[in-house]
Amino acid sequence: METIGFIGLGIMGAPMAGHLLDAGYKVVASDHRSKPPADLAAKGLKIVTGHDAVAKAADIVILMVPDTPQVADVLFGESGVASGLSKGKLVIDMSSISPIATKEFAKKINDLGCDYLDAPVSGGEVGAKAASLTIMVGGEDKAFERARPVFEKMGKNITLVGPNGVGQTTKVANQIVVALTIEAVAEALVFASKAGADPAKVRQALMGGLAASRILEVHGERMVKRTFAPGFRIELHQKDLNLALEGAKALGVALPNTSTTQQLFNSCAANGGAKEDHSALVRALERMARHEVG
Repeated sequence: METIGFIGLGIMGAPMAGHLLDAGYKVVASDHRSKPPADLAAKGLKIVTGHDAVAKAADIVILMVPDTPQVADVLFGESGVASGLSKGKLVIDMSSISPIATKEFAKKINDLGCDYLDAPVSGGEVGAKAASLTIMVGGEDKAFERARPVFEKMGKNITLVGPNGVGQTTKVANQIVVALTIEAVAEALVFASKAGADPAKVRQALMGGLAASRILEVHGERMVKRTFAPGFRIELHQKDLNLALEGAKALGVALPNTSTTQQLFNSCAANGGAKEDHSALVRALERMARHEVG
């Protein structure tokens, strides 16, 4: 079994790394920002100093950080991963970042004699903890096959979509669908609740019909129960929709509902909700309706 370097032990990264440890992989992390979670240390997580040290110790290096600038810094900044790589190693970026920047990062890593996969995920904290993430991969077949056993410890629906950058493009498309579905569920529950219906029972009824979805199941429940502790933060979904809207502008594509949903996220952030779960988008609609679901 190859040694795995894991950089980014946050809400999703920590359980993902935990599954690798549980499967018997040796996992190495750095103490770059904060002390790694105690439960991972108890499972045998090895700690080194510097991202370059992670790259030197590992055969495969996984990144799970918030945005494009962080990936660039982890890879190519001072004591970055690139400075610790040697030929034949594999870098996997499981963050959600710019498809254009991803192609540039991949070329730089390939020039060092290493393979690169962009492999963003969907499923949030729930999927990370359950090892049921959807993993959308961009890169070469040989690198994908090498990484497949690792992916299988963290996810269920694992697809090589195309070359480098296409994984990230697929994730942007995913985030459009998720955002617009959250908005639709929020509208429906605000409407039903203000009309006098019990939103919990409305959600239960809708789960048995064509409107049923994972978003209605998980995020609809969050809206009703007012549980907005982040599984995926509004500020991160804003970042993903910015990527969608910037890409749409470059391609000459209209995304009118994506734009509207971004404005609702912006409203939430302006009212102090940037770090709440993206299901808290319902708060923007509640403010306009002067009515709270639940």
